[in-house]
This record gives sequence, C-alpha cells and structure tokens, in this order.
Amino acid sequence: MSWSAQQYSKFEQQRTRPVRDLVAAIAANDVRRAVDLGCGPGNSTEVLMQRYPHAAVTGIDSSEDMLLSARQRLPQLDFKLADIAAWQPAQRFDLILANASLQWLPDHAGLYPHLIAQLESGGTLAVQMPDNLAEPAHVLAREVAMQGPWADKIGDVRHNPRHSASFYYELLSQHCSAVDVWHTTYYHPLADGHRAVVEWFKGTALRPFLAKLTPAEQGAFLDDYLARISQAYPALADGTVLLPFPRLFIVAQR
Repeated sequence: MSWSAQQYSKFEQQRTRPVRDLVAAIAANDVRRAVDLGCGPGNSTEVLMQRYPHAAVTGIDSSEDMLLSARQRLPQLDFKLADIAAWQPAQRFDLILANASLQWLPDHAGLYPHLIAQLESGGTLAVQMPDNLAEPAHVLAREVAMQGPWADKIGDVRHNPRHSASFYYELLSQHCSAVDVWHTTYYHPLADGHRAVVEWFKGTALRPFLAKLTPAEQGAFLDDYLARISQAYPALADGTVLLPFPRLFIVAQR
C-alpha cells in the first residue's frame, strides 16, 4: 500500500485546515523539541514549524515518497523513515503532533499511553483523526469491494475501528493532567464534483482496496465507486460537491 505524495497533495488546502485548527488549540508556548508523527508531504510539519519557529522539529513517516516531498518542502528540518508503531525515541519531546495518521494503527489502548510516555512532564500530545467510517464514501467502498467480481480479493478489507471521544478521554485521563477532546465536521467544497470525491479518497481510504487489484480491476472498481458516489453526494447547481468530513481532535497534557 504505497503512499503517493502527489495524490495526497491534490487536496492539500483542505487537508491542512484541520491541522491548523489543531495546532491553534495547543496552549503550550515553550516548546523546545517537537515531532510530527506521520508527517506526510510536510504540510502538517510546516504548520508546526510556523507555530514554534524556534523549536527543534522532526518529522517521521513510513513512506519514502512522502518524505521526499517533505524534504523538498522543508530542507532545513530533519525527516526520518520510521514506523509509528515501533517508534522508540532516544529523547522526550515537549510536543508530539499526529495529524490524520494514528487511525492507520491498531491497539489505541496501548499506543496512546506509549506516546504520552515519550513526552516531557507537562508536554502535549495533539492528535487529529478522521472519524468517517460511517460516511457514504467509506460505506460505498466496502459495498463495491464485497459486491464486485474481486470480492474474493478485497471483500474482507476493513479499516481499523474508530473510537469515541469518551474512549480517548477516559484512556488519557489516567496518564494526563488535562485532556481536551472535540469533534468537528468540515464541509469541503470540491469544484470538480463527484470525480474529485473519488480522487480525494484514492489518496487515502481506497488504498487498501486498490492495492490488491490489477490495473484493469482498479479502473472497474473506481468506475463503480464513482457511480455510487454520484448518487450519495448531491451536487450543487454549479456542479460543486460539498464533502462532509467528520474529524476527532485530542489535545492532552502529561
């Protein structure tokens, strides 16, 4: 399931807005060391650096293509190839940022306490995750996977389960002095209509499905998906589609 920085960045403006909102909600001002877990093409890292220009900022990602883009964007920063699930830093951080990355990992009951343990006393964990598995874009992807001729290949593909705000609040409250959790639905106007919805999810949610298909099967899958998306998301008079996108935010202080 290789990542494409080019595909992901087609909607960079929309994808960056949530991390701007997340970073703006961080109360900490004295941040000396910060890390961006799952930095992608560096858009979230850039927001972090703008907020804390004097901090030593590091970005890690599991995709070489994403890191190449991040290094081109921010050549002055240190970016490393690493798996968040196996991340064992040699030093603690004042701030750990994870923007739209932790939903790709399982076992959040173990992962989040581990991340808190990598913070200095008083340090902050700031997380944003899509909370859209019940949205049509995800539901229809699973339907196409199960109902098409490729069902034996991808009919059982599932994303990791998402948890409620109360799950994260109760979990983090055991390890943190303060926990703030909130939920927001963004409505992204996509001027290119339903094809733009498909292009959006090709860069993220559709990857586990498409990765197991041949090029011909991928084309057929996307055609079927587009037809269903066109029915599920009504277009405005000018052809624009407003894409609802729910997201969960967490800011926790050790």
